[in-house]
Amino acid sequence: MKKYIILLLICALGFFFHEYYGEKRVLRIGVECDYAPNNWQEDSPTDTNCPLVNAPGFYAEGYDIQIAKRVAEELNATLEVRKIAWNDLFDTLDRREIDAIFSGMLDSAERRKRAIFSDTYDISRTEYTIVVNRASPYASAIRLQDFAGAKLVAQKGTHLDDVIDQIDGVIHMPPVNTVTEMLFMVVNNKADGTVINLDTGQSYERKHSNLKLIRFPEGEGFHLDFNGICAGVRKGNTKLLNDINAALAKISRRERNRLMDRAVIRTLTVLP
Repeated sequence: MKKYIILLLICALGFFFHEYYGEKRVLRIGVECDYAPNNWQEDSPTDTNCPLVNAPGFYAEGYDIQIAKRVAEELNATLEVRKIAWNDLFDTLDRREIDAIFSGMLDSAERRKRAIFSDTYDISRTEYTIVVNRASPYASAIRLQDFAGAKLVAQKGTHLDDVIDQIDGVIHMPPVNTVTEMLFMVVNNKADGTVINLDTGQSYERKHSNLKLIRFPEGEGFHLDFNGICAGVRKGNTKLLNDINAALAKISRRERNRLMDRAVIRTLTVLP
């Protein structure tokens, strides 16, 4: 009996030391890798990007990735990044193939049906706008209603697509799967414009001289009933959510601005 008790104590101590001093915790995140400056894919390693565990030879980079890295460091966790199509992110989370979504995702009432969301980690208020060809007749637009009759496209399953119908008389084109496809349609005159997040639109405008970002005056743009980019966590996993929020709270506004500035500059060399 005494030997049995000692054996149990040894096992318990072994479990304790493994739990607290053994292998590091793993934080598995999903990211789209097609939403610069928040996230994109690269084909060579750098000091700041992360290998994609499900796409050998490719790497994830961007503001989301840098925030996730700092969260993982604070949690004493190894970060694993998986590239996942936007419309598959919630399903992958449900299947427990990832622990969290760090993919430029906004918290909204509809999405709270699928996940719970962290505090915001972006640096500015979310703002949507429209990107057009610089030679387009819509390049002089200053109000949403200037796009009445225009063919607009956006990404499937996003708020970018939802808000198009705020424009009376707009031709709402079938949504596409990625931001890259959205911009391709504009560049090749298959669409008059595409709805895009202001930060993302600015990155592509800097990269492509033939694109113009419409800057709506206050009160003349899209009405948004949501704000803030957050991490999405599987429902019920409040422990991880609390851990992520505690880690985010330690990232200063100055550091967040620095990370975003670096991501924006980086896009000038990596975006197609």
